[in-house]
Parts: sequence; C-alpha cells; structure tokens
Amino acid sequence: MTVVDPIGQLFLHLERRNQPMHVGGLQLFELPDDAPVDYVRRLVERARRFDMVQPPFDRRLVQRLGQSFWRADTGLDLEYHVRHLALPAAGAIRDLLALVSMLHGALLDRARPLWEMYIIEGVADHRFAIYTKFHHAMMDGVSAMRLMHRFVSQTPDAETVHMPWSLPRKRSRQTSGRLADSWQTIQAGARQALALPSVPGALYQSWHDARQDADFTGPMRAPACMLNRPISGSRRVAAQGYSLTRIRAVAARFDATVNDIVLAMCASALRAYLIDNDGLPARPLIALVPMSLHDDKHDATGNKVGAIYTNLATNVADPLDRLSAIQRSVAYWKRRYKTMSPAQIMAFTATLSAPAGLNLLTGAAPRHQAFNVVISNVPGPAEPRYLGEARMVGMYPLSVVLDGQALNISLTSYADAIEFGLIACRRSVPSMQNLLQYLGEALDALDDASSATEPPPPGTM
Repeated sequence: MTVVDPIGQLFLHLERRNQPMHVGGLQLFELPDDAPVDYVRRLVERARRFDMVQPPFDRRLVQRLGQSFWRADTGLDLEYHVRHLALPAAGAIRDLLALVSMLHGALLDRARPLWEMYIIEGVADHRFAIYTKFHHAMMDGVSAMRLMHRFVSQTPDAETVHMPWSLPRKRSRQTSGRLADSWQTIQAGARQALALPSVPGALYQSWHDARQDADFTGPMRAPACMLNRPISGSRRVAAQGYSLTRIRAVAARFDATVNDIVLAMCASALRAYLIDNDGLPARPLIALVPMSLHDDKHDATGNKVGAIYTNLATNVADPLDRLSAIQRSVAYWKRRYKTMSPAQIMAFTATLSAPAGLNLLTGAAPRHQAFNVVISNVPGPAEPRYLGEARMVGMYPLSVVLDGQALNISLTSYADAIEFGLIACRRSVPSMQNLLQYLGEALDALDDASSATEPPPPGTM
C-alpha cells in the first residue's frame, strides 16, 4: 500500500455528489477508409484484452485510521472500466457533447480503480470518439493529458494500438518495484520538508508586493460574480479548436507568448459573456492558472502543480490594454518562481492558497473569492497522432468545477490547433456554450488590432 499524497487527499475530501473530482479528456478520431461496420466493436474488444494493467490504473482506495491509501486491486474488471456506447442516428457533435456532459457529471466508484474509458461510435462524418476520466487524487490534469498524448502513435499502423492503462512504465521505474516506489515517496516528503523554511520569506515578499507592486495578483482579491455560485450535479461540456498558426502570428506581433494570447482570449470571452448576462463586476476577474512541476524523469502521475494568479483585466474595455495587463501579471509570478525550486514552489503555493482551499472545503466564507475561474494550458503533440490507423482529429481536456467555481477552462495544443474544453455547472452558468463564439471573436479582435499596428512594407504608403 502507498499513501495518497496530500493534494490527492484534499481532492478526496472535496468530492460530493454535486462535485465529482475527476479530470478527463475527449478525443475525436476519423475511421479508416476501409473500416468494417463493426470497427468500433472490434476496437472495444481489443482494448479489453490489454490486461497487463500498470500502476496507478490497477490500484483502488482503502481507508486505514482515517487515512487514504492506494492498494493493488486483484479483481480488476476491464469490461467494467472500458465501455462501448453509440450515439443516436445522425451522430451530431451536440449529441456527443450532451453524452459527455452526462458522463462527466457521474461519480467514479471508489470500490474500484478510479478511472473509466468510453468508446463511442456513430459520430457524424465517419468518426468515433473516446472519452476517458481519471480521479484527481490519481493524477492531475497535466498528468492525464500527457498520458493521453502517449497512448496515441505518430504514424498510422493497424497493428500498433496502445491503451493508457497498459503503457510501459519509464525505464527508471520499470525495475523499481514497491521498495523503490516507497523510497521515492520518502524522497518527495523530504524535499517538501526541506522546502518549508523558504516559505515565510516568500510569504513576506508577497505581503510586501501586494502593497508595493501594481502587477502583483494574489488570492482573495477576486470579485464575486455569477461564475462563483453554488453548483448542482449537472454539467455542460463545450469544445472547439482555434488555429495555432494564427495565434502564434498574433503573439509574435505583440511580443507575447501563446499562453498570453489564449489568456487574453479567455478574458475577452468572459467579459462578453458577463456583459450579456448583466453580471460584469467592476473589479477584474482573477484566474488561477496551474503550472506543472512534473519532470520527464519519472511517470507523470500524482499531483505536482504550482499556481499563477492572473489578473484578467475584464474591467478594461480595450483588448490591447487587457493583454498588456495580463502579460504583466503573468510576468510577476514568472520572476518570483524563477528563483525557487519545484518543491519550494509547491510548499509556497500550498501555504499561500491554504485559506482558499479551506474555504472550498468548508464553504465558511462564500463571499470571499480567491479566484474566479481556473484556466489551464497543457502543451500537446505538434504532429498528427493515430490510434491504429484511425487519425485523431481533435482532443479536448475536461477538468472539475466546484461550489463557488462553476466554470473551468482547459486547453491543449494539437497539430495546428489550440483545443478548448469548457466544463460548467449547467444551472449556474446558463448558455455556457456561447463562450466558444466569444473566444473566436476575441481572437478576431486581437488579430485585427495586431494587423493595424504592423508597419507598412517598404516602398508603400
């Protein structure tokens, strides 16, 4: 048995019927040209034959003296974990998203390993989809997306099919066994303990900057707004991709990063949505932007994240001024974290965010908002990927919503697209799918503004 890490324990305590704590992903595939009518059924059967299940997919929760542990499940049932579904005739994307909305709102069974995969046939235009979900105690969103990137291949090959639960562990841990896993847990704990002495100084610096640095954005500065209502158990999923080439071109014209531009797109979309619903606060929305602290030496499971609190400048009408404020806010935290180790960042972030975590856990101060929305961005494959011969044409990350945090925006890059996956409480955030239109309009506005600022070519007037 291995103990669940502290962040994982928090996610387990946060989970309620209206608040499932799993992350997921939706992948869309084109059927091969010569696919037989039972192609998807055969794929499901093939997936269930991958019975060499690797950690953490083979582990379930057990409780000992109020503490949660992971223990190997010797009776794992792949027919339960791998489901076969089909859309009604026509197979419209809205039907697929309605199905995924329902699946994402359902709790995982804690008596079993905390993951499920749904292979869905009958999507319009000769396509099928795969929706997968993993409990946040098992892995964070970055880990989940990296895993989904690994199980698809770089080239089409009918004989090359992998499944997330059967991917070989990386060489440094393949021969490690339980003793080495325990040793790595001890090492991680030691790194956290050694990082603690740096926390008081970092907190003092934040206290000082909150008073002296106009670009400082920290927790508990967010205004109350309609995105921060209590939630029900129903969900709405929206998904769409936007041209990465276009976003990079806009970023280059403003000396910005791709992340700066997508944050500006989100900020503009949220501003438009709140104006439409008569709910725009006078103060700017604050986004919590998770920052991955995983390295590439070990399997990317567990929870290893820091946090950047970003001023979205939703109170600013001009999109260029809004982008500038976002850039300054992100740059502040990059400067701060540049001098800190990953363990120090985790310890500092945990301490800085502790009041917000306690508030989410207890609901003791619902009017005090640490942040208004979570926006996460995970880099993905730059080239097309395949499951066997089936080309992946879209991948959309999905995260969690909480009481007081009724909307989550996740995105990843894939080939020449930035793929947005939005998840919200269906009741608390009405017509959330309109945000997709506002995201496109936000990119149009930035593109138009950047084109207007370009100098004319030599020899023209």
